[in-house]
Amino acid sequence: MQLANQRLRVQKPVAFRRALAIPPAAFLAVFFTLAASGPLQAKTMPALAPPASFSELAARVSPAVVNISTVKTIKGGGRVFRHFKRNPFGNDDGMDDFFRRFFGENPHRKFKQRSLGSGFIIDSQGYIVTNNHVVEDADKIKVILKDEKEFDAKIVGRDANTDIALIKIKPGEEKLPVVKLGDSDAIKVGQWVVAIGNPFGLDHTVTAGIVSAKGRVIGSGPYDDFIQTDASINPGNSGGPLLNMQGKVIGINTAIIASGQGIGFAIPINLARPIIGQLKRSGEVVRGWLGVTIKDLPKDLAEYLGIKDRKGALVIDVVAGDPADKAGIRSRDVIVEVNGRKIKNSHDLTTVIAAIGVGQHAKVGIIRDGHRKEVDVKIGKRPDTRKLAKNRRPHQQEELGIRVTDITPETADRLNLPDAKGVMVSAVEPDSKGDQAGVQRGDVIKEINHRTVAGVADYSRILGNIKSGATVHLFIWRAKAGFLVLKLEK
Repeated sequence: MQLANQRLRVQKPVAFRRALAIPPAAFLAVFFTLAASGPLQAKTMPALAPPASFSELAARVSPAVVNISTVKTIKGGGRVFRHFKRNPFGNDDGMDDFFRRFFGENPHRKFKQRSLGSGFIIDSQGYIVTNNHVVEDADKIKVILKDEKEFDAKIVGRDANTDIALIKIKPGEEKLPVVKLGDSDAIKVGQWVVAIGNPFGLDHTVTAGIVSAKGRVIGSGPYDDFIQTDASINPGNSGGPLLNMQGKVIGINTAIIASGQGIGFAIPINLARPIIGQLKRSGEVVRGWLGVTIKDLPKDLAEYLGIKDRKGALVIDVVAGDPADKAGIRSRDVIVEVNGRKIKNSHDLTTVIAAIGVGQHAKVGIIRDGHRKEVDVKIGKRPDTRKLAKNRRPHQQEELGIRVTDITPETADRLNLPDAKGVMVSAVEPDSKGDQAGVQRGDVIKEINHRTVAGVADYSRILGNIKSGATVHLFIWRAKAGFLVLKLEK
């Protein structure tokens, strides 16, 4: 399954950051006694109260939570280096800016970036769960236990799509404490949770809060299904456990909103559990694949097709030779059901297909030209995102150095965009044609050479029809600047 906004590799939206500093959330709990009245009697419900203490839980689970320290080598300078070099404590001394200003960048210089994160031990053999972004591209990984014993760790497997990684240490004769995995489906909004991690390097910090929401989609990847919590999550908490009141892991702390307080996100453990199992067995995650580009069903098209509830996923494009193509699925089909399960939207379809085993057959219900039909699809293996990028035509991304993503209604609302039309720039390669023309991350491309850009498919098609060396005019909308026109040569 490939979402339209996953056709080009996308970084996280500006509003979301992994391990960015925000002030710890203050906790204010107000409790009410609820009363139910009837014609014959009034019944008083017992008042809900917070736990008397989190001490026993913290003491029992903390030994299984680890501090993860990594070192990675970064070559060159420029904006790429300046983006990654910031340390988690936020105390840059400004000397680098001084040297850049008066002596310029040294593109051949190598830098050692050190970062901190958290993780938790899941078995006595030394397997530890953390976030992919904590250990990705690390040259050296060190795990520090609560008793300050240190171990070198190696990566067993990583899954960038869900930001989950599995690493391993060799405990030798050491008897490792282990944390138990819970049931994230059973946790309810409003219930108490506890986060344990190493924010700012302050090891084994315990914070508490409630589950604020479930099933959050924040634009971090195709399988977003986050638990939202107001338990304080700060730099260094990434990869640490979110626990229920029985001390079982129900989430992996992953992201926060940079501009908010008390808004953190954790990967549900029920989503992570099969991924951890695959990483442990084979070092990689294999997912089902249809081979289509999809998006949520627009209101006007839903009305035109007679789909009153707007449920389903609209097929934008079909990859030639892939499972959907072989089964006869076409562009403009609306996928409404898979193996008897109703499909709510494009995100739901991606998740459902990913969970189907490679080689298995799926009954896919579609609506085409107002008529319902069912096709049999033999599910394929989802290609690696990086391999997909290599197979794309260079003029779609690499030539201009601009990466774009479709704009969901949620993204438009969150970023106060005038509408959801166009494509958003998710990244600009330094010194590329796009960079030199002044294109910035967060820009919304509305038109190319006076041709309307409705989504990624339009963007790719229009650029593909422009000859090399020709002039490209980008009509864009930029926050706090309004509409602009940028000119560059293809």
